[in-house]
Amino acid sequence: MAREYVIQPYRQSVQLQIDYEAELNDAQRAAVTALPGPALVIAGAGSGKTRTLTYRVAYLLEQGVPADRILLLTFTNKAAKEMMGRVTDLIGQDMSELWGGTFHSIGHRVLRRHAETLGFNQSFTIQDREDAKGLVNACIAEAEIDVKATRFPKPDVVGDIGSLALNKQQSVCEVIEERYPWFEPLAAQIEDVLTRYTARKQAQGLMDFDDLLVLWLKLLKEHEDVRELYQKRFQFVLVDEYQDTNQLQAELIDLLGERYKNVMVVGDDSQSIYSWRGANYENIIEFPKRYPKAQVYKIETNYRSTPEILQLANAAIAANTRQFAKELAASRGSGEKPVVAVCSAADEQAAFVAQRALELREEGIELNDMAVLYRSHFHALEMQLELTRRNIPFSITSGIRFFEQAHIKDVTSYLKWLANPRDEQAFKRLALMLPGVGGKTAMKLWDQFLAAHTDTTPMAEILQRCAAVPKKAKVPWAQFSATVSQLESEPVAGDAGKMIELIVEAGYDAYVEANYDKAPQRLDDIEQLGVFARQYETLETFLAELALLTNVEAEQDRAEEDDEKIRLTTIHQAKGLEFKVVFVVMLCDGMFPSNRSLDSLDGEEEERRLFYVAITRAQDELYLSYPVIRTVAGGGSDDMIQQPSRFLNELPGDLVDEWKLSNFDPYRQDPF
Repeated sequence: MAREYVIQPYRQSVQLQIDYEAELNDAQRAAVTALPGPALVIAGAGSGKTRTLTYRVAYLLEQGVPADRILLLTFTNKAAKEMMGRVTDLIGQDMSELWGGTFHSIGHRVLRRHAETLGFNQSFTIQDREDAKGLVNACIAEAEIDVKATRFPKPDVVGDIGSLALNKQQSVCEVIEERYPWFEPLAAQIEDVLTRYTARKQAQGLMDFDDLLVLWLKLLKEHEDVRELYQKRFQFVLVDEYQDTNQLQAELIDLLGERYKNVMVVGDDSQSIYSWRGANYENIIEFPKRYPKAQVYKIETNYRSTPEILQLANAAIAANTRQFAKELAASRGSGEKPVVAVCSAADEQAAFVAQRALELREEGIELNDMAVLYRSHFHALEMQLELTRRNIPFSITSGIRFFEQAHIKDVTSYLKWLANPRDEQAFKRLALMLPGVGGKTAMKLWDQFLAAHTDTTPMAEILQRCAAVPKKAKVPWAQFSATVSQLESEPVAGDAGKMIELIVEAGYDAYVEANYDKAPQRLDDIEQLGVFARQYETLETFLAELALLTNVEAEQDRAEEDDEKIRLTTIHQAKGLEFKVVFVVMLCDGMFPSNRSLDSLDGEEEERRLFYVAITRAQDELYLSYPVIRTVAGGGSDDMIQQPSRFLNELPGDLVDEWKLSNFDPYRQDPF
């Protein structure tokens, strides 16, 4: 019987160009120089994750691994370019052969090479979101669905449902049950539309953004020759921000690394905060189970924050039951103890942040080095007003600006038109929300309304006389007229908060669910807009303040990038950033953590991770605050007391200084 004799590749002894001993700390160096095999690198906040991954690539190259045998997967093109640029600087050689980029860019590269295997031409077109929306709309029409009669979701909402199903590797029905329960009666029709959409893409040689991953996985699963080609090619697979991967991405990684098992994933389970967009926390938690021989490396030295801030961060995350135990340790010297500021109300909280920011600026810290972080965008409404009043420049980086969002514009159009019946744009926006009403019909309706309008005739009465209402809109128009009648009547008329509440109850909630994605979050926004409106005695005062804020947001857009200004941002969008001074506001139970998250242990633990992310953005000083009293939807004296966030209650008292705010009294005499 013949005996197998393995020829080992000959390689000259490696001459390392990089002094890994000098360049890396012990934990980083252990991960960078790890032997082949699966590895999970838990890189705590501010611990040099990018540096570790960069040096790992350089180390593999110095060990003689060809550049084209390494696959580096990231979540942004910027991260991939940054890492490959650093490797080039370290090694001093061209990195063009190294396969590095986002999951989608690598998927695109593979699919261009093997498109014909899947029945596509190599010149397939990638649809943008608008093109995909148009194609879904065509499929809805083809299925002969009466979208008005059934309150069928808009094309972009249908697309979002399909996208979530693909990325989470769930059925359409499962996604609807979990995220869009109000569409459960329409699940079969939605699934049919998405099936038609997939068929049309194939027939027309089109792929959308999700297909770059879905079809890449399909290619690997169903075509053994292609699977073997890439499994043999990629001897080492490296993944950045692994805690943010979804089910589909995790399957791709496992399949690509199946042959050699040289899969190194780098991430921080304590910064997994994107489940709402499909990220699967189980991927990082269960990695050692999926790879039983995996080595786990923990990088816990933090180069960003003071010891006091890190002690608080460690305490903040301690209550989570499912996590890799870690203890961030500072490389810096001691600093200021974090502060918990107890404020009487939201406006006092805003005044505290504004005043403290100016004091710190006087001490030499620029506004650019400060940030106000919050759980949801509406938490910053009072903050925007206060900063504007004090002429403190600020930028908002929380996605679409609050008052520019479609659902906010819809609701405020009611208020603007009720306050000023001659507001043509507000009227037309409301008319266009009705079925069968297009631009020309909206203009006819406006002309008829304006011609009949008098200051003494109720607006609802004039609406009922409009003859240009199309047949499809008869019933919704009657409902619209009835809503306007209620908005004009006591005790609602002129009370912006009550008006907003009535608009939602009169059917706008159903409109949001049928027409927009993230319906629960949008309805939360509107509810909080109503809360905000209750602070103003008249509708006109509220609308004036609204105009001020809207104009301020527009001014922020026009501001020069290098202007000195404090940053206002959601915590989700602040991940990866750092500031010398951080204010975390609205730390009330039900707001942070949000009420919706408290339905499950997983939800609460993700909120706690979000709190941890907020704390670890701070380098030098950290201020945590909450208002004791805040107006809530529905009003009433019993429900205005706010409980401090449970996350604050979990913090040991000796790790923070508590500040109780008071108003300056010029008549108070010093006893000495």
